[in-house]
Amino acid sequence: MLKQDPPQTAGPSELTAGLAVIDITPPIGYRLSGYFNERISTGIKNPLKAKALILRQGAQQAALVFCDIIGLSLDVSSQTRRQASQITGIPEENILLAATHSHTGPLYCGALREHFHNQALAEHGSDPCEQVDYPAELVQKLVKVITAAHEKLTPIRLTAGSAQQQGLSFNRRFHMKDGTILFNPGLQNPDIVKTVGTTDPGIGIVFLTDVAKDKPIAGLINFALHLDTVGSTEYAADYPFYLERSLREVHGDDFVLLFGNGTCGDLNHLDVTKPAEECLKTEYIGTTLAETVKAKYKSLSSITQPALAIRREIVHVPIQKYTPEQLTWARRTIKQVGSEEVPFLEQVEAYKILELELRGGDTIPIEVQVFRLGPMVAVVALPGEVFVDLGLAIKRASPFPVTLVIELCHDDLGYLPTQKAFAEGSYETVNSRIAPGGGELMVDAALRLLNDLGLS
Repeated sequence: MLKQDPPQTAGPSELTAGLAVIDITPPIGYRLSGYFNERISTGIKNPLKAKALILRQGAQQAALVFCDIIGLSLDVSSQTRRQASQITGIPEENILLAATHSHTGPLYCGALREHFHNQALAEHGSDPCEQVDYPAELVQKLVKVITAAHEKLTPIRLTAGSAQQQGLSFNRRFHMKDGTILFNPGLQNPDIVKTVGTTDPGIGIVFLTDVAKDKPIAGLINFALHLDTVGSTEYAADYPFYLERSLREVHGDDFVLLFGNGTCGDLNHLDVTKPAEECLKTEYIGTTLAETVKAKYKSLSSITQPALAIRREIVHVPIQKYTPEQLTWARRTIKQVGSEEVPFLEQVEAYKILELELRGGDTIPIEVQVFRLGPMVAVVALPGEVFVDLGLAIKRASPFPVTLVIELCHDDLGYLPTQKAFAEGSYETVNSRIAPGGGELMVDAALRLLNDLGLS
């Protein structure tokens, strides 16, 4: 069921870091991701970036890369890690690639992309939305930004801590009067009884300070909230853009925000008790987070004895099953995606079945990475859109006081709900690829790795 890599640790030598940023915005006219209808990009509200952080201590090296896109295909991640490793010498398993989950980035892979692409080919003979090979360009740019960061290593010191941010994130699953569970039931819906789940108000914070300049150069910030607050047809990095902009007002224009989205598969920014005009806006969310981080900055704890170490485990979880008849139905139904002719959840199920067909096999490999930065700080990297309770379970049982849990790393394999959520049903479970219990197996793996690193 699982494969575990041996521990890799570094001695008490100096910690160095390198940073680099690259633009990964596709051409205007490329399809946008995030919804079950075709959306074509019409402009750029703010550019999409990939940001790379290299850490080195002694012979140990790691790379953490954060991309302003909805998710990373396993193919893009695998190619990037392999090529970057060959150039830099960083082991592939020591490279973290994370997507922020922006819903105003490119749709470049998966069953919906296949459907829209094939539709365009049938109608035009070519796909006018794909004038460039974006996946190939993305791999090239990610390798480039990792390589560039690797060439800029400088001594750093780390400070870390956590803060609480209330009022920005809300659980989007609700008990309804008819006894069902519904996600996003609409603002001020009179049939809402109560929310099903909780939120994670914790902000994980790690600041990197250039020793020579005695100046903060980057911040790794972890907060659990869906990046679906913009809702336009312009490319946008969503609320982390404003979080970085606000932090730069204090730390300078060269300061780099490395934003790792927390486990927010069942969270969004909508307070359903309020009318639409009072819903939180993108800039407000980003600047509010920034104010909380700024207030915490001076009381962050110094990591006086950094101890870089990386562990990885691959858990093979069972997938949901479908019949040949269901596959035939899905191929027929996907043609009506985005229309009102087929109920929404049937469109979602058809999409899920076609995603499973693309993957093949009876299991999905779930890669769990843990990066120890020091005795009190660790970063956990998980694939997919993870339910908040799974992330909270990792944080609560972690031996590290500051544990950053980042979702959508390496592979966008859909939703990872809890067993409880599978029993309840609704959108996220219909859209999930894994069988019930897979999320808990992932949590167990993360805790094994954290405990191993906490003891070593």
